[in-house]
Amino acid sequence: MLQRIQTLYLLMAAGISAGLIFLFPIWETQEGTVVYAYNELLYLILFLGSGLLSIGSIFIFKNRKLQFVLGRLNIILNFFLLGFFVYQSLKVSGETMVSEKGIGMFLPIISIVFLALANKAIKKDEDLVKSVDRLR
Repeated sequence: MLQRIQTLYLLMAAGISAGLIFLFPIWETQEGTVVYAYNELLYLILFLGSGLLSIGSIFIFKNRKLQFVLGRLNIILNFFLLGFFVYQSLKVSGETMVSEKGIGMFLPIISIVFLALANKAIKKDEDLVKSVDRLR
């Protein structure tokens, strides 16, 4: 059902992953150039993939198990994205190429929180359906 709370959580995760990457910079280099996620192809693909997974799992509401699995895959994808950001910021010892980190580096963390909340609500719905099936 589309009116469930996990739909709201998944929409928030999709909005963060696919929408806010165009507003918040990932980092600023030593030369003063601001780098957004859409400037780097890998980050753009991972962010948009995360957003598409969130939107796709909204419309698979009849298959809660698959919806739960897609939520977990999306969380793993966001952890990879966060790992790439950490690697990029620590790539050079001493002074890094990334002189100032932007709020865009923390977008995967916020997305992971909303995806975990959505998975918790999906699990709760699945448990409710299983308990009603036992009574029949």
